[in-house]
Amino acid sequence: MPAIDFFDPAVAECPYPAYRQLRDDAPVWLDPSTGMYVVTRYDDVREVVMDPDRFSNDTVKNQRSKRPDHVARAERIEKLYVEHGWLPAPTLSRLDDPEHKQLRSLLDHAFRPARIRALEPALAEMAHQLIDDFIDARHCEFVRAFAVPLPLMMICREMGVPMEDIWRIKVWTDAWITKLGMMQSDDAAVDAAMKEIEAQHYFQPMFDRLREHPDGTPLSELVNNEVPGWRRTLTDNELHSAMMSDTFVGGSETSTNAFSAGVMLFCQQPAVWDKVSSAPDQYLEPFIEEVVRLESPIQGLYRRATRDTEIGGVPVPADAVVNIRFASANRDERRFEHPDAIDVDRPTPRAHLAFGSGTHYCLGAALARRELFVGFTALIERIRAFRLVDGSDDLRHNPSFIVRALKELPVEFDRR
Repeated sequence: MPAIDFFDPAVAECPYPAYRQLRDDAPVWLDPSTGMYVVTRYDDVREVVMDPDRFSNDTVKNQRSKRPDHVARAERIEKLYVEHGWLPAPTLSRLDDPEHKQLRSLLDHAFRPARIRALEPALAEMAHQLIDDFIDARHCEFVRAFAVPLPLMMICREMGVPMEDIWRIKVWTDAWITKLGMMQSDDAAVDAAMKEIEAQHYFQPMFDRLREHPDGTPLSELVNNEVPGWRRTLTDNELHSAMMSDTFVGGSETSTNAFSAGVMLFCQQPAVWDKVSSAPDQYLEPFIEEVVRLESPIQGLYRRATRDTEIGGVPVPADAVVNIRFASANRDERRFEHPDAIDVDRPTPRAHLAFGSGTHYCLGAALARRELFVGFTALIERIRAFRLVDGSDDLRHNPSFIVRALKELPVEFDRR
């Protein structure tokens, strides 16, 4: 089988042919450059995520990638956190039960259904305010004009963080995502780490203030409530991890990238826009599920084999890192008919794995779905049709091994 390099920018830009090749020829593939077992078929990915006994989320004990440059970079960056900020504790996605369940119960409270339902009027108001800023011009760069600010504004509002700081926070979340993607130069990796440390120094006074003066916000609850079973509150290192990974990145990045991908697909396939916008009560929710299935804002994550085992008949040794590719599973011909097409009439629209499955099902999935529904509803109410700006057909994504995010989306539109 020809070599596949997911760290090649050309492959990262359009990984789907590589995914198909692996699904057909090597569905559990030992990547010789990283030492990771890459899993690409739907049934195999689901088997891994549904079996936390065999496949641990705790990859802290083991370097995810064995590439020497990745290992050296990780060691250099860890030193930066220790010397200049707070070494981030394992995030929710890298914990196993019972610690995972206990920490998640604290975070779940911030994302509970009643709270999410209560957010909808404010979310709709924010969406229309953003549209007001560009509707008269009849064109915009959609990522910056709408996809980025709407989810970040909502998270800032809920966390009690000043709304005017969203673009400062976006720099920090981008740095976190860049580090996660493992495709930057060493200098860029150091710069990303220093930006995250800058964010730590921004949030630390908030933690200190809320310990002295709790105010009932979700951030105050995160700072002051004991983690069930831990008999203590979160440390500063744990709070910094939760703020970046589970709150600001987890609470915004999926929505941002799904908004951008959805409008891109509307521009590329006007018939889909016509169908969805003509009957949003019937087709908008299935369209949202198709967007996250097709584009998979999180392309893949990691597990560690807890013992010698096998996946799809392929032996996997104990402590091997397993890279589960949700984006490939979501286009697996063995599970989905016409997997590369949008079909808002699929009988089981939520069968995809874009939000994971099992114990580690995405904490922010319900919030993301409501943000997307309310945001797309506002766009449908105000806009008659989307088009790509002439000359902008060659849309590009930020290079990343993990996240799929459009850099820019220049669009024109007709207002209603």
